[in-house]
Amino acid sequence: MASRLMILLFLLASNSFTVFARTIIAASLPELQKAIDRANAGDVILLKDGIYICTDNILIKCIGTAAKPITIAAQNIGGAEITGAGGISIQKPAAYVIVKGLKLSNAAGKNEIGAGATFCRFTRNIFETTGDGNYLSIIGNDHQVDCNTFQNKHSMGKFIGVRGTGKQIAERLWIHHNYFHNFSQQTGNGAEAVQFGLSGFSLSSTNSIFEYNLFENCDGENELLSVKSSALTVRYNTVRDCKAHFTLRHGNFNKVYGNYFINTPGLRIFGDDHVIYSNYFENCNPAINIGNGGAEVADGAPLTSHDRPDRVLIAFNTLINNKKNIVLNPRSPIGLGAVDITIANNVIQGGEEAALINGPFVNPKWEGNVIYNVKGPGSMPEGSFKMLDPELVHDATGTFHLKDTGKVALRTKGNYPLITADMDGQKAGILTAELVGYKAK
Repeated sequence: MASRLMILLFLLASNSFTVFARTIIAASLPELQKAIDRANAGDVILLKDGIYICTDNILIKCIGTAAKPITIAAQNIGGAEITGAGGISIQKPAAYVIVKGLKLSNAAGKNEIGAGATFCRFTRNIFETTGDGNYLSIIGNDHQVDCNTFQNKHSMGKFIGVRGTGKQIAERLWIHHNYFHNFSQQTGNGAEAVQFGLSGFSLSSTNSIFEYNLFENCDGENELLSVKSSALTVRYNTVRDCKAHFTLRHGNFNKVYGNYFINTPGLRIFGDDHVIYSNYFENCNPAINIGNGGAEVADGAPLTSHDRPDRVLIAFNTLINNKKNIVLNPRSPIGLGAVDITIANNVIQGGEEAALINGPFVNPKWEGNVIYNVKGPGSMPEGSFKMLDPELVHDATGTFHLKDTGKVALRTKGNYPLITADMDGQKAGILTAELVGYKAK
């Protein structure tokens, strides 16, 4: 009996490192790499305050668990800075690893979450890398990027570039509550603030969420958020004072709702079966740009084409004082226009014509729109709008909302079960009534 007890005690002692999580303090990059290489689930590795010159990538392949992730963090948030030619490279089989609180001013193109890594997270970091390339690239699935600052980019590349493997875009990403600011204008293509995919990935579904992010003074190129994948939800983001637009460039079945666009070119649309609702546009030029198709991917056109928009729902949006409101611009020499577009229950106040459609617009559905103090309805057909004051006023948020929802007597038109929330994130049991000037049926 005693011998069995001794054996049990020996086994417990020899395997104690798998049971008890540790906190390791690193004072140099070699110490940091050594701690990462030996990390076990639940370990916390802290890098002391200071500036560290990284000549090779800090390679992360350790494996935590959902209950016990491995945390690699600055000892004090923002106190440890990584510079030099290397960066943070999370690679297969890494899982459940958190990178937190670092300032990453290393070479661009080095910070990456690679294919085969899963359930990793960058949080509360400052990204300000140097030279051409992405601040952060994401290739693997099931990752989270939140509460980071991406700032002061003055070269080609993206703040965040999302890719995938083969023809499949990275899946189930959650990118939220990040601050993107100060991206100076570049010459040429390839300076989007965030690029979600490439044309080769565009027909694959990402089932990812991009939400509650803030963009300010990002002018890298004409596309701010460039979506080149399918089944992405873009919601509750704010864009202020940017010279670039959100664009659904390639892909289908994307959702764009609850976003605020202020003093920016707004939203441009290509592809099929998108749902665009409960967004707010103020002082934009234009607000909503329905792309004039250059080809039809469903008929075999190259994925790089400007795919004709088909079956897109544009509903319950609020447009205030935009130079141009809803447009479809000419395409040279001849555009395919757009097919089966629904424009319903939008409030358009101020600016030029409510809608200007300059291209083929086959089988559109217009209904329930309210226009006020605009130059005129433009291309909006008779019977699809009412011209009256929705009584919107600036509130404490600095944006226009209803003055008194209890006195609104307007009614929505049609049945739109895909509309699930208003532009402030409230559930649409009220069918977005408070914020777009309508009282639900």
